[in-house]
Amino acid sequence: MEVSSPRFAGPDRGTAGDGRRKAAPPLGAHAPSVSLPLRFVLTGLLALFLGVAGLVLRPELLATYHYNQHVVAVTHLFTLGFITSIIMGAMYQLVPVALETRLYSERLARWQFLFHFVGFVGMVGMFWTWNLKQVGHFGSVMAVGVGLFVYNIARTLRRVPRWNVIATAVASALGWLSLAVLAGLAVAAGKCTYEGAPQSAAAQSVAPVLAGLRATADFLSRFDPMSTMHAHAHLGGAGFFLLLIIGVSYKLVPMFTLSELRSERRARWSVALLNLGLAGSFFAILLRSPLKPLCALVVIAGLAVYGVEMRAILRARRRRALDWGLRYFLTAISLLGLLALLALVLSWPKLPLTAFTGQLENLYGFLALIGVVGLAILGMLYKILPFLVWYARYSREIGRGRVPALADLYSPRLQVAGYWTYLGGLAATSIAIVLGSTKLMPWGCGLLALSILFFAVNAGRMLSHLVRPKVEPLAFRMPVKPGANANPNVRPRFTSAGTGAASQTLLS
Repeated sequence: MEVSSPRFAGPDRGTAGDGRRKAAPPLGAHAPSVSLPLRFVLTGLLALFLGVAGLVLRPELLATYHYNQHVVAVTHLFTLGFITSIIMGAMYQLVPVALETRLYSERLARWQFLFHFVGFVGMVGMFWTWNLKQVGHFGSVMAVGVGLFVYNIARTLRRVPRWNVIATAVASALGWLSLAVLAGLAVAAGKCTYEGAPQSAAAQSVAPVLAGLRATADFLSRFDPMSTMHAHAHLGGAGFFLLLIIGVSYKLVPMFTLSELRSERRARWSVALLNLGLAGSFFAILLRSPLKPLCALVVIAGLAVYGVEMRAILRARRRRALDWGLRYFLTAISLLGLLALLALVLSWPKLPLTAFTGQLENLYGFLALIGVVGLAILGMLYKILPFLVWYARYSREIGRGRVPALADLYSPRLQVAGYWTYLGGLAATSIAIVLGSTKLMPWGCGLLALSILFFAVNAGRMLSHLVRPKVEPLAFRMPVKPGANANPNVRPRFTSAGTGAASQTLLS
């Protein structure tokens, strides 16, 4: 069995030449400036709140078939605005830490945020009005941002001192993201017309571009429109989101549970099977091939191997109690079982397209984005966001004052309330989707909105430490002999109360 040990902050690691233990670098040693991931995270949380609020106000969106302009707009608000924004910010923070290297360029990342923000906001607005020509324009802006992101992370991966399964998963996810963006641009181009393009001198300068768009539209006309849309969705949803969550969890779950990767060979098999199954599923969906169930089974096999390894990691953990952030995350990946069953049913070649199967497709997309990915992101944010704030504000205060621990930055009661209301919202909304009930839908989405409100309040409590830090003076005592006068030349001996937080940067 191959075993890989995670690196923790606080404990010693290695031995110096003089025999003394050499301290390992803390979690934030390789991380970029805290403002970089925070701008992505806060943008994503705002998009999440707006998306759920839209579902509360427009309950019919999930109670009807998903191929309409408003559903497509809200879907891209969730996928690009919420999920992709937070994942990008988290990757800028976690990839350098997980792979023990430095981010290639923070300046490039700041420019990328601008392209990403303008691109996805414009796309969502143009989808809502179904102006596909402008969708393509704003999509091109966002594609520039994605290109900068992929380049930045790829150059960071080149600095990795030891290539491992986590690096493989991250690199694979970047590839799927790139293909998903290209496929999306191709779908938008295929839905536009070019016969009326002007023949002016200015238009002649972009004639090669127009010729390429016409060729793309002609090529995509050979495929079923629904198949191309579903194939594009699987590139992003299953390829980028799922594979990245699984890959990064091989680092974060052992780190936060005081465990270790039990078998790197098993982890590599899970990533390989997922990549193989996702590649096959893309072509099977696009071509409406009868091999779709077989490809789905390959993906399910990869998820099964992942589940076995994750169970082994959790059974070997030294920290028996699971905090609520991890419970969020582990609940999310447990939903993969239900999602896999739905995928197997929907991949059946002779499954008729009825009102009920259409709602099952809605349920599949909802559970994938809001159930699995959304819940996993919120769980990891309860680990990442407190650390970002703590490291930015309190890391320099260690030894100078008493600082709060990570768990002191937020309310556990709100965390628990958010967990149960989120699950209640998922259950109620799922039932409403299957029944096509516009009466039950607002209740389910309302519970989801309440859960997000709980998280927003907790996030506000965390961020408030950036502007109102809570640092208390260190307690100290003068070492004076009984009955003797105090010697002014004796230096005070401070207690180590403040240093406890340093060893909790990962372990809290």
